[in-house]
Amino acid sequence: MANSKIVVYGLSTEGYGIASQLAIKGADVYIIDESTPSAISLKAEIAKTYPNVSSLKEDEPLLAMEPIEVAISKADYLFFTPRIRKTGQDIKTEIHSKFKDAVAPMKKNSSVVFTLPTGFGGNNENISLLEHVTGLTVGKQISYFYYPLSDISEQPKIIGSFNAKEDSVLSELLSTGKKEKKFSAISSSEHFHAINVLSRFSSLCSVLEVCKYAQDEITKKDLSTDDFQQTYLDNMIENLLDLKTLGTSFEGANTLMYLINGSVKGIDGYIKRLIDEIRSTLKKNDLKASRTKIAISWTIDQHSMRGDKIEMLQTLTSKLRDYIGDVEAYEDPNFDLFHSDKKTIVVACSQKDFETIEKSKQNSELIIVKANPLCEILQ
Repeated sequence: MANSKIVVYGLSTEGYGIASQLAIKGADVYIIDESTPSAISLKAEIAKTYPNVSSLKEDEPLLAMEPIEVAISKADYLFFTPRIRKTGQDIKTEIHSKFKDAVAPMKKNSSVVFTLPTGFGGNNENISLLEHVTGLTVGKQISYFYYPLSDISEQPKIIGSFNAKEDSVLSELLSTGKKEKKFSAISSSEHFHAINVLSRFSSLCSVLEVCKYAQDEITKKDLSTDDFQQTYLDNMIENLLDLKTLGTSFEGANTLMYLINGSVKGIDGYIKRLIDEIRSTLKKNDLKASRTKIAISWTIDQHSMRGDKIEMLQTLTSKLRDYIGDVEAYEDPNFDLFHSDKKTIVVACSQKDFETIEKSKQNSELIIVKANPLCEILQ
């Protein structure tokens, strides 16, 4: 295992996490930042010194490099972990384009590990693409695995494998502690991931929809003592790409599609309710739109594979600007709240953002809207 040559294609949070884990285990690891022409050698001491992509990029340590094609052609395992920033229908095109670039230099007897979410059958498309680009047959001359990394939970327990074939080296590389990874057929791993994603969003949207009907202050106060008071917009959006990707697996109406569409609508409905609460706060406080500033505080991981949160922040900012001209998004909760001569409404989109704003709130004039299921407003 220590001699395994690993290439991680994509300097994302998830990619760096995998690369660091493998480097610390003693594998020969290179990670590819798509914006540069070289693959960076990641040694164990570097992985231990820099806990995340931001710290590595800020310090810019001198690291050994080699051309991308050379690194990939030597790889035993290629992990595909790119940052996806397109939206809507363009997402699939962006993924396929990057996947082609990543696998083109791969050689016989190597393996590719696909870590982005796919819907049902999505991996079959990837396998066809892999065979077309490399000229190698999956299951005979090259191996393919599905290992959908999440931005909210630990790594998957199951590795999807072509023909459910086991790979003891890969299992050892990805296992943490005494927990060994299990292998299943790729279609089975797609189904496991779908169950996890749908369970999460069905539960979340049940909370969002019920909280919508909490109108009186007593009910709101009682509900606000519950766990979901700490669920913010930041948590709600996590893995939304996975849900939408699953939705592309079907044509026409079926029960599963109702669940998927209902969850997507639940998130959209929450955004509308959040905006309505902000507008209602203006009315209750007799605030003129021209004399009010809205500050959206949302600390987003810019290096995540998924771009859902960045897209949602842009959507929220744009929709609020339809009502109030002065809307600004801040991705660091330590922004200066007190330079404005306007009445400021701060929308806290994560627990971390809320706690930071609470600590730095010297101005009692500030109105804070918590972007949680109850849309709590603190004045």
